[in-house]
Formats: sequence, C-alpha cells, structure tokens
Amino acid sequence: MAGFRFHPTSIIGLEAVSATSAHVFPKHSHDTYGIGFLSAGGQISSSGRGQVEAEAGQLITVNPGEVHDGAPIGRTPRSWRMLYLTPALVTDSISDLVSSTSDLEFECPVFADTDIRNHLAALHHRFDHGPQDHPADALNEVLVLILGKALLRRREAPPPLPASLARVRQRLDEDPTTLADLSGLAREACLSRFQLIRAFLRHTGLTPHAYRMQSRANLGRRLLMQGLVPAEVAAACGYVDQSHMHREFRRRFGLTPGAYRSAWLGCNPVQDEST
Repeated sequence: MAGFRFHPTSIIGLEAVSATSAHVFPKHSHDTYGIGFLSAGGQISSSGRGQVEAEAGQLITVNPGEVHDGAPIGRTPRSWRMLYLTPALVTDSISDLVSSTSDLEFECPVFADTDIRNHLAALHHRFDHGPQDHPADALNEVLVLILGKALLRRREAPPPLPASLARVRQRLDEDPTTLADLSGLAREACLSRFQLIRAFLRHTGLTPHAYRMQSRANLGRRLLMQGLVPAEVAAACGYVDQSHMHREFRRRFGLTPGAYRSAWLGCNPVQDEST
C-alpha cells in the first residue's frame, strides 16, 4: 500500500523516512543533507547536478539548498528510504576527518555502493523496530561510516549570491506568509522585474514567487510537526483558507497536512491519498 512513515530516532538533527508513492514532486529544496536508496521501482529527477534516473538498489542523495524534483518511472509507485541530516549533525559526525565541512557535498545524485547501501538498510531495519532498538552511540557510528565515505569535497564553489539578490531572499525568508510585491522586490534589487526573475532563478533555481511558496510550505510543515492543527497552520501561514493549504501541501509533499501531522507526531504509517 502506498504511504509515508516517519521513524523516531535518538539523534537530534536526524530524520528517517520510508515511503511508497507515485506522487510527482515539483521543484523544491531541503535545508538538510539527504541520502537513501530506492527499494522498489524507479525514479527520474532533475537538479543542479543534471537529470538522472534511479532504479531499485541504487543510492540517491541531495545537498542542502539543491533544487530538484522527482517523478516515478512508468507512473507506478516507487519505494524509497531516506535519512535527512542537518548540516550541524554532519559537521559533528565528520569534523575529525576533515579540517572544514563547509565545502563537502554528495557528488553524485545517483550511485551504487554496496557498503553504504547495506549500512542504510540495516539502519532502517532497526528503525522499523522502534527507538529502543537504535541507541544514539550505535547510530552515530554508522553515520560516521556512511558520511565519511559518501561526502566529497566540492570541485567548484558555487557562485556567490549577489548582494542585491541576497536582500530579496532575506526579505522572502523573513516573512513568507505575506504576498511579496514583485515590483517592490525589483526596486529593492535595482533591477527590472524581468531581470530579477531571471537572475533569481539562475542563482537559486527558483523564481521569487516559487521560493516564497516553498518557504511558506516549509513553515507550515514545521508548525504541523510542533502539533498545531491544520486550521491553525493555514491561518498562521497566510493561506486563503484551509482547503488552499490542503491542495498546496499535498502537491508539494505527497500527503495532506492532517496526514503529515499524524504521521510525524505518532510516527505511524499513513496512506498516500490520491485526492
């Protein structure tokens, strides 16, 4: 049965997810590192590292801030198991291996490595049996082994975000709940509206509007994780109404706000709703 499950872990900054879904995810990014594997089916996705296809058994990765999407191959559900790690946790895990972790990344969006695959599979097998089966010390050991092998030094540093665009992004980050006026943002950046959209897309992978919509959805997700009910979250995030948030949330995350909240707070599997 298609569905999502969030697994409790004993480490701050580590999120474990397993899912089976045919959902098509739009362009989005995470503020975490992600590494996992497809256990069934196939997926096609595009990102700053190019368009790739992954099949069952292969490893999949994503870097913080990397804009990507994801769709099943053949429109049939694919199954995946992922770990999402905050940059702080990654730094703590491998700080004694390298002098700086600021330029480390997962180089390949899709690759094969039997050792890493086995480590990840063993972790998820333990997650399936509850938090009492994966003490923090044991988890930390496995994370060090996985990250120490999978993370590589970035070959080229990404171009810095121009100060004018950084101001626009900061404004969008500070208040994603309020509709941003494109003309006002363009004036703040000393650009025309066309120039702003094109430059912002080139540097961030998203248009200003798409960036704001993602930030608002992520804010809603965090509030749901804190226990707020969907109606409260819709009001706090500036959605027109709860049904508007319902449609937007499901489009982005593959399940409804209520289902997401239940899955996170109860750490129980929830069905991937098709409507």
